[in-house]
Amino acid sequence: MRIIWIITFIVALLTSCSGVKNLTKANVDVPAQYSNGEWNDSASIADMQWWKYYADSILCDIIGHTLKNNRDILKAASRVEELRRLYDVEKVNLLPTISGVVGGDHETNKYHGGKIKKDPETDLKVSLNWEINLWGEMTWARRQNASQYLASVEDLRAMQMTLIAEAATAYFRLLALDNELAIVKQTLITRSEALNQAKLRFEGGLTSETVYQQAKVEYSSTASLVPSLERQITVAQNALTLLMGEYPIENLKRGKLFLNVKLPESLPIGIPSQLLERRPDLRASEQRLAAAMANVGVNYANRFPSLKINLAAGFENDGLTKFFESPFTYVLGNIGGTIFDFGRKKRKYEASIAAYDQARYDYEQSVLTAFTEVSNAVTAYQSVHKSTILKMDLRDATAKYVQLAQLQYRAGSLNYLDVLDAQRRYFEAQIGVSNALRDEYFSLINLYKSLGGGWNI
Repeated sequence: MRIIWIITFIVALLTSCSGVKNLTKANVDVPAQYSNGEWNDSASIADMQWWKYYADSILCDIIGHTLKNNRDILKAASRVEELRRLYDVEKVNLLPTISGVVGGDHETNKYHGGKIKKDPETDLKVSLNWEINLWGEMTWARRQNASQYLASVEDLRAMQMTLIAEAATAYFRLLALDNELAIVKQTLITRSEALNQAKLRFEGGLTSETVYQQAKVEYSSTASLVPSLERQITVAQNALTLLMGEYPIENLKRGKLFLNVKLPESLPIGIPSQLLERRPDLRASEQRLAAAMANVGVNYANRFPSLKINLAAGFENDGLTKFFESPFTYVLGNIGGTIFDFGRKKRKYEASIAAYDQARYDYEQSVLTAFTEVSNAVTAYQSVHKSTILKMDLRDATAKYVQLAQLQYRAGSLNYLDVLDAQRRYFEAQIGVSNALRDEYFSLINLYKSLGGGWNI
């Protein structure tokens, strides 16, 4: 009978292990070389530390402040600490529980009109309770908690990466608005001078009123942009301080967005396999997949009986007299489990397999999404970079156009309306360069983020 029980135990144990290991693995085949030819270098901008990547020292201070005080990042850090503590609990679940009791009671009984019987008892006992990890349920539970804890760590890193990108984006948006306001104010000075000249020429009878009114229109339309831009700057500044975990600051310290800076045409991206190792959101998804697999193991092992051992020893007497001469021992071992549960545990096990499949598909989708994001980010950066160069050329051409128009106007070979048109085009070209450079920084930040850079601080 004992041999049969041992054989049954070994077969069940092997079945328990194979039932989990035969789950379908995630399909995450990585292309050997990316279609656009960029993925052929082991170097990647994502491997650079964010304080080296962003050369602006003020932005680096803002990012550091954000990572230190942002409430979302603090909340995520608390979540990591919570799961770490829960994992520590699972690590000691394999060990027995030792408890002690010191107590005394005084019981009296009187049955069917008989005499009162007194039954005093004084106890000093230590007990050991231990559930044997017979089928690996607690091992799987430990793995599940470990994977959940590691997933929370990767979530924290992903949030760091996102906050760095958001802080940099908000910062460059603010600088672009500052630039736009500076361009508008400088243009407003030029328009004011032109308006005064048009007024003098009109009052002197040298030009018609149409020219004068057109100059007033250009001046007023430019002046009307100032209040809107100032409001946008305040909103952008408040958005940045909110990311930093601070109350609104009236004059936030910041640098400048230089309009003649040309960013590199192409950037090192790396090789495909590095993306799976670098991006924390993919690593978090992988850990959730491992947690789902461990949950399958927990539910599979839970279908089998459990073995529990209870040992107790101490002293027990009806009084304190000769108390330590009255030893007490108690030993209990039992194997318990349901005989008929009408398929509850089996269905729970099958449900955990379905949950594992969902986690597997989520991971595979995350990988596909990651490569798609990188491809889009590379294309966007290259496109915006070309657009920035073209808009810089347009700005330079319109600046030359304004100079020639003014010379020809003074020479009497060009109408003043043509001068105003040239100035208008130059103004729009300047704004276009500022916005294009802003968008180029945005696309660069997005590429840096999609490659998984910024969290390894």
